[in-house]
Amino acid sequence: MAPAAVLLERSRNSAGAWVAAPLLDDARLARYAVNALSDEAQLTPKPALVDRRGSGAHRDLDLALMLRSAHALEPTFAALARAARRRAEPSALLRTELAQIGRAGEQDMMRATGGSNAHRGAIWIVGLLVAGVALDLKSKLAAPASIPGDPRHPDAASVCTLAARIACFPDRFAAPSDSHGERARQRYRVGGARQEAQNGFPHALRVGLPALHAARARGIDENAARVDALLAIMTTLDDTCLLHRAGLAGLQAGQRGAQRVLVAGGSSTPAGRVALAALERDLLALNASPGGAADLLAATLFLDMLAHRDAGRS
Repeated sequence: MAPAAVLLERSRNSAGAWVAAPLLDDARLARYAVNALSDEAQLTPKPALVDRRGSGAHRDLDLALMLRSAHALEPTFAALARAARRRAEPSALLRTELAQIGRAGEQDMMRATGGSNAHRGAIWIVGLLVAGVALDLKSKLAAPASIPGDPRHPDAASVCTLAARIACFPDRFAAPSDSHGERARQRYRVGGARQEAQNGFPHALRVGLPALHAARARGIDENAARVDALLAIMTTLDDTCLLHRAGLAGLQAGQRGAQRVLVAGGSSTPAGRVALAALERDLLALNASPGGAADLLAATLFLDMLAHRDAGRS
C-alpha cells in the first residue's frame, strides 16, 4: 500500500467534477473518532451528563477531563485502524488484536484522567467502527470500481456490519469482567454495549442518524439536532449506565423523559426545553446519567462525519 500521505480517492467538488481528495487513512480516522468524542462531550445541554454547564451526575468527571481523555485516545484509534487495515476481513485474530490495543488505550485514558473512566465504553463502540471503516475501505479499494469515478466512500451500513462481525468473535485473552456495565447487564438481563455492537449498532445507525438527519431537514440548528438525536437513542436503549446508577427506576425515567421531550417538539422548542429540564431534574435526583446513550451519540456523530468527509465540522 502507498504511504498514507499520498493515498488519494475520487470525490466531487462544488461544481460536481471528480477531483482527487485525501483518503481516510489511519490518522484521519483517528481524528474523526476523537472529534466525535469531543463533540459529544461539549454538546450542551445534555440531561445529567457532562457538558459545558458542568459535571451532571458525575462527581469524578468534568468537560476538561473528558476532552483530555478523548485526545489521549487518538493513538489508540489510529492503531485500531492500522490493525484492521492489515487484515482482509473480520476474524478471531483481528478481534484479539483490537482487544489488546483497546486495553492499552484504556490505560492511556486512565493516565490522562487520573483514574476516571471517561471513555471505556466509547473505546469499544467507536473503536470497532473505526476498524469497520478501515476494513470497508480496504475491500473497496481492492475491488474494481463498478462505476467510473466511484468515490469508494465508506458506507455506514457496511461499516456497522463489519464492526458487528468483529464483535461476534470472542476476546480470547479477556479477564472476567466485573465492570459496572457488565454487572448491570447480568442483573437486569439486557444486552448492553456488547450486544449493541454484535447487532450492528442499531441505536446509532437506525435511531441516532435518522433522528439527526430528520432534525436537520426540519431546519433545526445543529446543536439542537444533536441533542434530539441523543434523546431519540435514550427512548429505546437499555442503558446500563442508568441501570447501574439507579436501577429500573433510572432507566424508565430516562426513556420516558426523553420521549416527553421529543413529543413536545424536541429540545429546540419552548415546551421541549421545559421537558428537557424536567428530565434532567429527575435523573439528577436519582444520581443517574445516560452514559450508554452518550457513547452511541458519539458513534452517530462518527458515522455522520464519514458521510460529510469533514472532521472539522464541529
